[in-house]
Amino acid sequence: MDEPKTHPIPVIDASQNVSDVPTPTAEGGPVRTESDSLGSREIPADAYWGVHTSRALENFQIAKRPISVYPDLIVALASVKQAAARANLEIGVLDKHKAALIDQACQLIIDGKFHDQFVVGVMQGGAGTSTNMNANEVIANVALELDGHGKGEYQYISPIDDVNRSQSTNDTYPTAIKIALTFALGHLLDQLAQLRDSFARKGEEFRHVLKVGRTQLQDAVPMTLGQEFHGFATTLTEDHARLTETKWLLAEINLGATAIGTGITADPGYAAAAVRHLNVITGLNLETAPDLIESTSDAGAFMSFSGSLKRSAIKLSKICNDLRLLSSGPQAGLGEINLPPRQAGSSIMPGKVNPVIPEVVNQVAFSVAGADVTVTMAAEGGQLQLNAFEPVIAHSLLQSITWMTQAFHTLRVNCVDGITANEERLGAMVGSSVGVITALMPHIGYAAAAALAKTALLTGGNVADLVVEAKLMSREDVTRLLSPARLSGLEAITTAIPIIDAGTDPTA
Repeated sequence: MDEPKTHPIPVIDASQNVSDVPTPTAEGGPVRTESDSLGSREIPADAYWGVHTSRALENFQIAKRPISVYPDLIVALASVKQAAARANLEIGVLDKHKAALIDQACQLIIDGKFHDQFVVGVMQGGAGTSTNMNANEVIANVALELDGHGKGEYQYISPIDDVNRSQSTNDTYPTAIKIALTFALGHLLDQLAQLRDSFARKGEEFRHVLKVGRTQLQDAVPMTLGQEFHGFATTLTEDHARLTETKWLLAEINLGATAIGTGITADPGYAAAAVRHLNVITGLNLETAPDLIESTSDAGAFMSFSGSLKRSAIKLSKICNDLRLLSSGPQAGLGEINLPPRQAGSSIMPGKVNPVIPEVVNQVAFSVAGADVTVTMAAEGGQLQLNAFEPVIAHSLLQSITWMTQAFHTLRVNCVDGITANEERLGAMVGSSVGVITALMPHIGYAAAAALAKTALLTGGNVADLVVEAKLMSREDVTRLLSPARLSGLEAITTAIPIIDAGTDPTA
């Protein structure tokens, strides 16, 4: 098939109607001039972004954080544009030379180059148009340089007519968000698995360390410290499974929907070709939504995904609460475990060391919970055929998943791996705890057990000694029943011991 002839498309210069405001970053250095339908702007000569990005830099000086803080998003954007170029070549709407240059430019970005050119802010109006145009301009200018042209010579390769061919912000941007979240989820799941394994190793290390369990912050029956840490590992195992399940939420995309889901400006064969190429590029199993009108306006998948992130963050925060309580003191608190000392804890109290690692993870959880509210409100704020608030959805979710990934790593490396048990203190607390008498209740009766518990509380005596002194059981039987294995349920009691008369008062 002969390549279609290309004709330079004139750029409308409406600068006589719109006052020009130089881009702040263009001051003091060489510039080039680019124009759009609103007028002209001076662009730094070495910038790969152009006039549309310049407008965004002027309009959205809000967060002072560029989208490049999320590398997965930049790679996802380039992947979508690369798939579009290949699909457009396949269906015959983009000539081979341009498609090859765009493809090559996208691959350079996927490989990690030019990320610093993605400069628009994470907070922006326009439903992501500024992000989409930033990507279009960078890709176009990289492609132009590859072809020996200067930046801004869009008559050879256009950001809109070529890079954005068959696309709209309204289908490329949400597709890129879902791909970015899928990439980021992979990083998170890896760190979560490593944290789970760290807790599991501690569970095995502390397997025979007996301690007092607590309900409602009050002493309860005994357990082992190993069981407690194994429980933490189980919680994280469940979270790993639930988060893994969310991948399917992100697999349905609306690429090919263009503006509102009708596919206007796209060839009927484009959507299928684009998703096929995108799966090859990303290694994912994406599929086109069955109803592109609905998919383009709906943000439910993002809301469900956010809920899963919040669930995991809150459960991890509860674990961190437990670590702070168990390590409290060290003299006047529980003092059951020792967290690795990470930094001096006070500018006024010498020797004080605070549980700073669990504390920072707690704060990440609070942020994730707040971001979930933001995502919920943004999803609700959509109107008619589009949700204009996907930029804040993307920022909230990508920030949450990034912070959670780092929190998992930080908690493991700087805290959990170095936790030790204060075994002497734990043993002393178990020995004087009235909770252990629960294990003897089937053998001495509730009334006798209650009376002994009262005596132990008043005198601080050892429960086992009190039982033997009351001649309710032999030392051998008490020792066997109050062994760590049996108290914690690790070993079942297989022999019966006769129950004494429930009316006997052991303190009489």
